[in-house]
Amino acid sequence: MPRPSERLSDERVDHRFKALPPDAEGRTVGELAAERRNLFTDGFTTPVLALSAERLEHNLRLLEEYTRHHHLAFAPHGKTSMSPQLFDRQLDHGAWGITAAVPHQARVYRVYGIQRIFFANELVDPAALRWLAGELTADPDFRFICYVDSVRGVELMDEALRAAGATRPVDVVVELGAGEGARTGARTEADCTAVADAVASVGTLRLVGVAGYEGEVPQATADRVRDWMNRLVSIAADFDKAGRFASDLDEIVISAGGSAWFDVVAEVLAEAPELSRPVLKLLRSGAYVSHDDGHYRKLTPFNRVPEEGALQPAFRLWSQVVSRPTSEQAFTNAGKRDAAYDLDLPVAQVVRDARTGEVREAAGLTVTGLSDQHAWLRTGPDADLEVGDWVGMGLSHPCTSFDKWQLIPVVEADGTVVDFVRTFF
Repeated sequence: MPRPSERLSDERVDHRFKALPPDAEGRTVGELAAERRNLFTDGFTTPVLALSAERLEHNLRLLEEYTRHHHLAFAPHGKTSMSPQLFDRQLDHGAWGITAAVPHQARVYRVYGIQRIFFANELVDPAALRWLAGELTADPDFRFICYVDSVRGVELMDEALRAAGATRPVDVVVELGAGEGARTGARTEADCTAVADAVASVGTLRLVGVAGYEGEVPQATADRVRDWMNRLVSIAADFDKAGRFASDLDEIVISAGGSAWFDVVAEVLAEAPELSRPVLKLLRSGAYVSHDDGHYRKLTPFNRVPEEGALQPAFRLWSQVVSRPTSEQAFTNAGKRDAAYDLDLPVAQVVRDARTGEVREAAGLTVTGLSDQHAWLRTGPDADLEVGDWVGMGLSHPCTSFDKWQLIPVVEADGTVVDFVRTFF
């Protein structure tokens, strides 16, 4: 049976999609992909964000192997890409499901056939809960797990679900906060117990586990993250011993794991004690799918465990030099509307010569700032650059790279465009 994401290839190419060849107007995305055009010579306009076909596949395989080796289930955070096509590829590479954070994301997932959603937030919006109740009623195979971190949250969820006539309880996990001054989550073991008791007092929710996000541990180090993870596992064991988990569970969920400390999460979960039922040890890292050339390149746990592999940055933003006013300065036509800049500025990596098509290292080029539609480049004495050249830039932060582009070419190493990734932000 065709997957829902396959119908995205029937969408028509038009003005909504940046950088696509003007002469492709009216073709479907699938037809354009089948033409296997070259990114540089077949009509694509700058700026254009390209996703490496080879590096994307490498990253998908690496996390599949890593989670299998460490006996972890995997629900990568879909907010990174918001791309149903990439969700399907993640599922094909062994993912248990996809993580969401807000109702819009969950609705996109369901439209494109995602059957297991881990919702890493407390869901208290009545309209969203009414929609969720309908989804659970309509599809008995749909699995949804949601954070709870407060007694008031439980009250609001129960009230909304009863008003919606929910026919199936919503599975919930108690969220343990990462520490004082951190983000969401119950702060103490006593707070967690109070939330669990509140869940037990209503019929619309079912307690299935515990969870949290170690990336918010204040002044995080491996030891501090390990201590927090041990607390999370201990809460699960205490809840199990006290009979707080729903009696009809086949498995107990323990979930954590962003993109910076999943090695420590894996280590602690490997040493977790046996509980009364099997444990679903659920990792949720999302940035791996494209990785990056900045923030996550520095933070990735594979820096600490190089023997387990290495992620590869899969994005490159190509823009064209449109002004070279002095020997020390140049400007390209990619700016804040095109490039992630919330964590680090883009980094000039390569130059494609407009005269010869030759690609060379971006020697002497430094991106010093971004305007809305321009990148500011400082050019050193060894910079070989003129108006018309294309500059390929590495980016920092996958989430804010994906969300600036609705349709992203997937490009092989020789420049052949083999597919397009559709996003829904």
